[in-house]
Amino acid sequence: MQSEKKITFLDRLRTMRETEFGAFLPVLFALAAIWGYFGFILPLHDLITGEAESFRAIFLSPRNIYNLFMQSAVIAALAVGITVVLLLGEIDLSAAATAGVCAALLGVLVLSGVPGFFACLIVIFVGIIMGAAQGLLVAYVGIPSFVVTLAGLLGYQGLMQKILPTGNLNVGDPFVRSIARLLIPDMWGLFLALVVFILFALTTVRKQLQRKEKGLELDNKLTVWFQIIVFGIILISAVLTLNAYRSLPLLLVLLIAFTALLDWITKSTPYGRSLFAVGGNSESARRVGMKIKRIRVSAFAIVGLMAAIGGIFGASRYGSVSYTAFAGGSLLLEAIGAAVIGGTSLFGGRGSVWNAILGALVIGSLGNGLDLSGASAADKLMVSGAILLLAVAIDALSRNSAGGR
Repeated sequence: MQSEKKITFLDRLRTMRETEFGAFLPVLFALAAIWGYFGFILPLHDLITGEAESFRAIFLSPRNIYNLFMQSAVIAALAVGITVVLLLGEIDLSAAATAGVCAALLGVLVLSGVPGFFACLIVIFVGIIMGAAQGLLVAYVGIPSFVVTLAGLLGYQGLMQKILPTGNLNVGDPFVRSIARLLIPDMWGLFLALVVFILFALTTVRKQLQRKEKGLELDNKLTVWFQIIVFGIILISAVLTLNAYRSLPLLLVLLIAFTALLDWITKSTPYGRSLFAVGGNSESARRVGMKIKRIRVSAFAIVGLMAAIGGIFGASRYGSVSYTAFAGGSLLLEAIGAAVIGGTSLFGGRGSVWNAILGALVIGSLGNGLDLSGASAADKLMVSGAILLLAVAIDALSRNSAGGR
């Protein structure tokens, strides 16, 4: 009788990596490594060499963590939207310019006397239309998304310059400014975190019960509970850290809410399963009757939605809209980099909107840490480029490995 194959630690690690929680592990490890370096190793090195600088020791301070989360919010909003089109194997190079146009339009509307709430609704609608228009060209005309969105990038940059002849516009509307300035009281923030944790735990357990009822393979119990505990520790720690400086900002609550909604749509609805199916094999999806063209248009509309939200977040946080902040800087590259670093495949069919937020934190942490350590802009660009290239290489290698099995 043939003996059973011994299960090694690497086999268990590989099995965990293939679960939904396992997809988060590489990004969490990268984030932990970055925070560990800038928070502990670099200050320790400076202390040993006698070059200690007080600003280098504040990376893990509540104030810096608060600022880091707020700085990463706009990148995260765009990355979440870009993740949806990446699931289809498409790309959107115009997301940052779309956010800039929406932010500029928001500034013009509130200065014209439109109430802030209605101005936000208008720019969200405009963002959806801008994204859907590009989706129509991709799906029904057959122009590659790279070409369509590259043209959109240039066109929307020009449109933003038309809206902002001086390149800058102050946004002083109380409602718009309150999105970034309004803080959730400490106890309410902890209560909200507890509610989210309980919902996450119940949802995770419910998924396992559903898989059991359908006769599907179950995740290891240790992996499931480890996932729940790690999520709870990260969530509570984040809220406590934010409370230690100020409190939980409404802007972050809104970002998490929109991301949770998109995660539910992509993971728990027929439409979401269609996204993964089309991204995995569009021909097979077409043969089973999926409306591929409509799915593509809707995905680009979602990018437009999240771009508009990112534009509102940026206008609220900075209190102004500038061409440089949205269209003239590195926002687009950082958003795409965040989605890819988060583990979303450029080839389609694999990814998570939650990972995009973690990817945005990786990008934001690198920039923030390099700034605090006195690195130049050139160093920041080179390090970010190397991290992005590494993420894409891992994606390509894992895809080739899966195809070779």
